[in-house]
Formats: sequence, structure tokens, C-alpha cells
Amino acid sequence: MKLWGGRFNKGTAKILEEFNGSINFDKRMYEEDIKGSIAHSKMLSRQNIIGEEEQKKIEDGLLQILKEIEAGEFTFDIKDEDIHMAVEKRLIEIVGEVGGKLHTARSRNDQVALDIRMYLKKETITIKGILIELLDSLIEVAEKNKEVIMPGYTHLQRAQPILFSHHILAYYEMFKRDLDRLEDSYKRLDVMPLGAGALAGTTYDIDRHFVAKELQFSEVTKNSLDTVSDRDFIIELNFIISMISMHMSRLSEEIILWSTSEFSFVNLDDSYSTGSSIMPQKKNPDIAELIRGKTGRIYGNLMGILTVMKGLPLAYNKDTQEDKEGVFDSIDTIKISLVIFKEMLITMKINEKNMMKGIEDGFINATDVADYLAKKKLPFREAHRIVGELVVYCEINNKKISQLKLEEFKQFNDLFEGDINEKISIKECVNGRKSYGGTGLESVETQIEDANIFLKNKK
Repeated sequence: MKLWGGRFNKGTAKILEEFNGSINFDKRMYEEDIKGSIAHSKMLSRQNIIGEEEQKKIEDGLLQILKEIEAGEFTFDIKDEDIHMAVEKRLIEIVGEVGGKLHTARSRNDQVALDIRMYLKKETITIKGILIELLDSLIEVAEKNKEVIMPGYTHLQRAQPILFSHHILAYYEMFKRDLDRLEDSYKRLDVMPLGAGALAGTTYDIDRHFVAKELQFSEVTKNSLDTVSDRDFIIELNFIISMISMHMSRLSEEIILWSTSEFSFVNLDDSYSTGSSIMPQKKNPDIAELIRGKTGRIYGNLMGILTVMKGLPLAYNKDTQEDKEGVFDSIDTIKISLVIFKEMLITMKINEKNMMKGIEDGFINATDVADYLAKKKLPFREAHRIVGELVVYCEINNKKISQLKLEEFKQFNDLFEGDINEKISIKECVNGRKSYGGTGLESVETQIEDANIFLKNKK
């Protein structure tokens, strides 16, 4: 008989048990469920709702269940519906009738809210740690290739020369924002829901703040209706994981392009690449492609829970059982993705010569020619027009800007002087950009220094 079966004259159909049950995926929260129940039993005893000996029996029984699960000796049965009922049923088997007192002054509604918050707190800390390791690896890659120059792009067209380290540090900034989001979201996770009951609180004289302290929550929820129906914290974590995944996908897309024969900017390590079953010459960037692909799956999990929640009236509805599988999947996916992405990055080799070739083949210093004229007090829009005409001249004559003689420059404007080629050399174009946050070496060294200080304070 179900623990809630008193009102029913028939047992549930087998197909309903399969459809209704969540134990196959929520059993991963067994530790949180047991810890939450122990804290609840301590509070019940402290408030004289159950006796001290009863509490001790309940706690000992729960600890036995914990050992059984961790030893692989616990039987998870779909008939028990979820991890909460499975633990309570086994507890009653171990300690007898007194085990039935554990559920005094609580509902599965606030119990599941407690378990998922505890579980997501733990996983948020884990993801944060892995994300810090990725940030560390990005700094490592930037420092190792600090002075490598590459073409910077807009619209996937060569735009201006930049340092490769500057490009990598752009992703450092993205993932740093993700870390900030994780840390900020934690405070909304860190709110203790137990004691809200099914929806209206309880008539028992409970001490919710005691439970919060026992379970290391910073505060207690303030409205019982909101407590049992709130899934904002799950949506928020799904969103943050989606952002992390999106940032990995963007860099993955670039790595996929860079590793093609057409670019040959990078060479991925053999241990983080795969081959073809039919084409022996192939070396495929499958890690980057899989991360790019898994981003869609992670987005799907976010859209799934948003859609579940969009029309739910207060308070608890069974729809919210759909809150867990998606976020569990996103957590599992992002953890392994972050780890393997980091390893792919730090073992990746940079082809400096090909990056420089990509710079030399275009008119990538054209903006610097315009700046040269503008610094001589010519209006920038006029300078822009002149350099545009100069580029057309180069295209017609099959020349690079750096190959033009002074006489050719002067055909376009008399402000050009003998120092023009020195001022628009690729190295000067890059290192001349000393503005705060720019691509110049001096600026990039400051960025690396600041990044190292930031991470040192996070470890």
C-alpha cells in the first residue's frame, strides 16, 4: 500500500506507476533527502513534537539507509514513486512505527523543494570550481602565446591585426561573467524552504531557522505558497549553464574554423581529436563540434522548464516534477564539457606563421593608414575616403599597402611622409593600441595581470 493510500480503494495501475514515478532520476538526491530528514527530525525533537529517543531511532535508521545506498544494497523500486517515499518506506521497515513520525509537520512539496535546493547548491559549487580551472587555462594559453599576432575579424572578414592572447582573453571575460552569475545565483539558491508544508505552512510549533542553520542555509523562505511553487532558481541555473555553453560553443566554432586546412591557425592534439572510418588523412575537431552540438540540448532544457512554468497557478502542481531531468542533464553535460574543453585548449598548438600569413594577405592595416592621416589633422571621414581609394589602387596593381612607395602614397594625399611604412607596420598597428582594454602588448599584459589577481582571490 502507498504511504498516501488511505483514501484509495484500488492500487495504482502499473502504467501509472511508470508514468508518475520520478525515482529513476531523483534518486541522485538521496544524500540531500537523508540529511534534510535528519535535520527535520532534530528540529521535531527540539520542539518536543517527537521524543529524543524517537529522534535517535529515526536518525540511526536514516544513516543506515545512507550506508545501504552507498554500498549499492538499496533497492530502488518505481512503486515508491520518488526518493522521498523510498527512504521513508525503508525507514519504517527498519525502525518500525516511529519512522512514520518523521513526516510530521512537512509535505513532499516542501521536502522536494529542500532536496533540489541542497543538490543544486552542491552542484553550483562544483561547476564554479571547474569554471575557475577553465579560466586559469585561458590565462595559461594567453601567456604562452602572448606576442603572437593574428588577423582580427568582423563579419568573418579580416579587419585589424590583434594579439592572439587578446582574442583568448576575450573569452576569459565571457567565462568570468559566467562565474559572476553563478556566484550571484547561489544566494537565491541558499534559502531554506522546509516548513512551508503542502502550501500553507503548519499548525505545529516548528523552528525553521534551526533547520536552516543545521543545513547551512543563509536564510529561510518567507511565503509558503511561493516556497512550494517556486522554480526560479532552477530556471536561473539552467540559464547560466546555457550561457556557459554558448560561450564554449562560440570558441569551439572558431577552433573548428582555425583547424581547417583553409586557416591552419591551430593544430589540435591527437589525444583530443578523432579520425574518419573511411578517410585515413582526416583529423576531426570532434570535441569542439560536440560542445557546439550539446549547446542546443542545454538550450532545450532551459526552454523546457520555462515552458512548464509559464501557465502554472499557485501552488504546487505535478507539472513541476518535470523540473529535474532537464537541469540534471544540463549539469552533467556542462561539467564534462568544461573539463574536456579545458584539456583541448591547453594541448592545442598555435601556428604563428599561418596567422601572420593571414595578416599579410589582406589590407588589415588600412585603418592605421587612415589614423595616420587623421593624426595630421585631416578629418577622419576624409582620411577614410582616401584610404578606400588607396585600397582600390592596390587591388588594381596587385600590391599590398606595405609595398607602396612614398610617391604612390602622395598621389592620394601630400600629408603622407617617409615614416608611413614604419607607422603602419603590423607590429606597430598592434602595439600602438595601448588604450585600456585594447590589443596592444602593454594592455594585454595588464589584462593578464588583472586576471591572475582575480583568480588568485577565487582559489
